[in-house]
Amino acid sequence: MDYNRILTRTVTEIKPSGIRKFFDLAESMSGVISLGVGEPDFATPWKIRAAGIEALDGGRTKYSANRGLLSLRRAVCDYLLKKGVGDYDPASEVLITVGGSEAIDMTLRAVISPGDEVIIPQPSYVCYEPLTRLAGGVPVIIETQKEDGFRLTAKSLAAALTPKTKALVLPYPCNPTGAIMEKEHLEELAALLRNRDILVISDEIYAELTYGDKKHVSIASLPGMRERTVVINGFSKTFSMTGWRLGYTVGPKEIISAAVKIHQYAVMCAPTLSQRAAVVALTECEDDVSFMLEEYDMRRRLMVNGFQKAGLPCQNPSGAFYAFPSICKTGLSSEEFCERLLLQERVAVVPGTAFGRGGEGFIRASYCYSVEHIKEALLRISRFVSSLPQNAD
Repeated sequence: MDYNRILTRTVTEIKPSGIRKFFDLAESMSGVISLGVGEPDFATPWKIRAAGIEALDGGRTKYSANRGLLSLRRAVCDYLLKKGVGDYDPASEVLITVGGSEAIDMTLRAVISPGDEVIIPQPSYVCYEPLTRLAGGVPVIIETQKEDGFRLTAKSLAAALTPKTKALVLPYPCNPTGAIMEKEHLEELAALLRNRDILVISDEIYAELTYGDKKHVSIASLPGMRERTVVINGFSKTFSMTGWRLGYTVGPKEIISAAVKIHQYAVMCAPTLSQRAAVVALTECEDDVSFMLEEYDMRRRLMVNGFQKAGLPCQNPSGAFYAFPSICKTGLSSEEFCERLLLQERVAVVPGTAFGRGGEGFIRASYCYSVEHIKEALLRISRFVSSLPQNAD
């Protein structure tokens, strides 16, 4: 059997995730401290777990509607209204998905025709570009700059727009940079988009994880943008529910209805135990989220300070739970730095290039790990940097 003739070229040309590469390598080694995977170290809050247990114990394990349980869709709409995102109809403008990644996939497949262009700011999460290609679209990459705080500027967006532009991915708060878009910057983008038939896919999975006075603002909340924006969110990061595999997308009913068609054939429905537990997450767990956010904020300051002391310049991330220090002074590429750090000091971080070419010269380290874990990793990283020829005595 010639599998090269069987497999589609689109899939064979897609590179595996750079995040998983280093995670898998670290798992094969002993004594490794990993800062590589963005998975909260907190257990899912007990109220959420109890709701899942109760649903299982009560035999509430049947399919839900394709769109998801109506009780959860209502809870999502109430939650987004409270957060200032917008007022959505639970009957027609919400789809519950298997994680935020499925929501992104369903949305792209619903709107992209072969040859359509999708603008993707990078560095950003690894799924946007391959999912665009799988949908038949053409990724148009905008490399955001450290000098701009890694935010998408109106000037760079304007330069990327063409008659073929169908969608813009807006990945803020951003994985891996920790950047956010403030309202004044979103207004500048909205001014470019209001009179164009371009869909904004706003991935807001880290919306609740912002620090200090800088709070997340959804572009969907701005005048004239609700009807041209799909908001993606989920439960993995905010509620430490990674293994529950649950997300959602909200937006214009025409877009959501098209996504439902794909979802019903590809997935049918999201796990109903997770859905029932998620209702509790949205309605009863605000204190748990506040506690986790305070912990992340403390760890954020610890990690940024540690990188600075090690001689690796690091901007203070405003959102998510990642630091993105520069390793340019070491003279190593991002891949070389990560490989040598793993082999020499048994610390796993992710090369910035896993998130796009603009990530060269940076590494991503997650601070969703324990303080002890982070302190030991920073000690080893500092020792590694000091051992490099240009830093050795």
